[in-house]
Amino acid sequence: MKLITLLPADQYIVINKTMLTDKERKNLISLYEPIIGYAAISLYLTLWRDLDRLELVSMDYNHHHLMTLLKCDLETIKKARESLESVGLIKTYLKVGDINSYVYELYSPMSPKEFFSHPILSVVLYNNVGKTEYELLKSEFQNYKIDLKDYEEITSTLDKTYKSSGNTLFEALGTHENSITTQDQVDFDLILSSMPKGVINERSFNKKMKELINNLAFIYNLDTLKMIELIRLVVNEKGYIDKENLRKNARKYYQYNNNGKLPTLVYRTQPEYLKHPLGDNSKRGKIIGVFENTTPYDFLKSKYNGSNPTSRDLKLLEMLLIDLNLKPAVVNVLIDYVLKKNNNKLNTSFVETIAGQWKRMKIETANDAMLVAEKEHKKYNKKIQNPKIEKSPEPVWFNENLEKEIMSEEEQHELESILNKYK
Repeated sequence: MKLITLLPADQYIVINKTMLTDKERKNLISLYEPIIGYAAISLYLTLWRDLDRLELVSMDYNHHHLMTLLKCDLETIKKARESLESVGLIKTYLKVGDINSYVYELYSPMSPKEFFSHPILSVVLYNNVGKTEYELLKSEFQNYKIDLKDYEEITSTLDKTYKSSGNTLFEALGTHENSITTQDQVDFDLILSSMPKGVINERSFNKKMKELINNLAFIYNLDTLKMIELIRLVVNEKGYIDKENLRKNARKYYQYNNNGKLPTLVYRTQPEYLKHPLGDNSKRGKIIGVFENTTPYDFLKSKYNGSNPTSRDLKLLEMLLIDLNLKPAVVNVLIDYVLKKNNNKLNTSFVETIAGQWKRMKIETANDAMLVAEKEHKKYNKKIQNPKIEKSPEPVWFNENLEKEIMSEEEQHELESILNKYK
C-alpha cells in the first residue's frame, strides 16, 4: 500500500466493537501501557470519548480535533494508532478522496488470564517491566481456582431464559474480537525479488509457508535480510522451501547469537489460571505440581539425568509449544507418558499423533492430560487379547498406581525421583 500522509483536515468516525468496563480500563493501563506507551492509551481513551451516548458510533470529526485534545502532532497520533493496531485494540479503514476518511473500530483489551497466557504479549510485558514488576502484576490479577469436582453446574442458557426479541443492543455491539497476528514480520515481495530467477517456485509462498516464515521471524527475531539468507540455503532442486531445514537453520542461528539458549516459550511454565487448585497435597497433586512448575526444557533435561537434551528432541519440544501451541504442563505430561510407553524414546511420529489428538480435544491442563492418557492406555490394553503379548508399562502417576498402599520398589523409586528433583 502506498504511503498515505495524515492531514489535520482528514475526517474520521469511531465504531465501537466492544464494551469498555472499569476493569478493562485497568487492564489497559496495567498491562498494555508498559508495552505501547501512554500516548497510545491516551488516543484509545480519547477515541472512546468521541462515541455517542449509546457508545456505538461517533459523529464525524477531523484529526485537528485529536491534535487539540491530545496536545500533540499528527506523527505522534499516527504512531500511537499503529501501536494500538499492533496489539489488537484498533482496526483502521481508509477511503481516499479530496479529504481522506478514516474509520476506527475499537476493541476490548484482553482479560488478564488471556493476556498472561498469550505467547507474544506476556513475553513483551516481561521484557519491558522486568521480573519483579511482572510477578507483581500477575499476582494482582490472579484468580484463584476453586475445585468444582463435587459440584453440578445448573447454569441456565440464554435460549432457555429469553425469547428472541429481534435486533437488540447486544446484537448491535456484537461479540467481535480483534485477533492479534504476527503478520508482516518480513517483506515477502523483497524476499521473492531477491531470489535469482528460476531458483525458487513462487507457489512455495502459500498461506501456510508465509505463516511459518512469519512465526519463525518473530520467535527467532529475524529480519527480512536474514530470512532471505536462511531461505536460500533450504530451497530444494524443485524450487520449493524445505520447511524442516528452515526451522533447523533458524533455530541454529538464534542459538548461535544467544549463547546456545532457546526461544522463551521453551522456558515457560504453566499459566497460573490453568494450574491445579492450591492445597492438594496428595501424591497425584504433588506430581501435577511438578508438571505445572517445571519448564519443558528442564523437564526433558531431567530425563537426560541433567545433561542437555539432543537437538532432535529440542526440535520436537519447539513443535509442541510453538506450532501446536500446547501448554507447558501438557507437554511435560506428554513427554513423561511417551517415554514410559516407548522404552525411553521420543518417537516423533508417536508424539505428533498424541499431541494432535490432545490439541483437537483442547487439553490445556496437566490433570486433563493425565486423565486422557490413562483412558487411552486402558483402551489399548483392553484390545490386547493375547496373553503372550506383554502389556505396555504405565507411568507411575496413573491413578491406580498412586492409590496403592504398597508400591513396588521400582514404582516407589520412580515416584520419589519425580518429586525430589523439583522440590
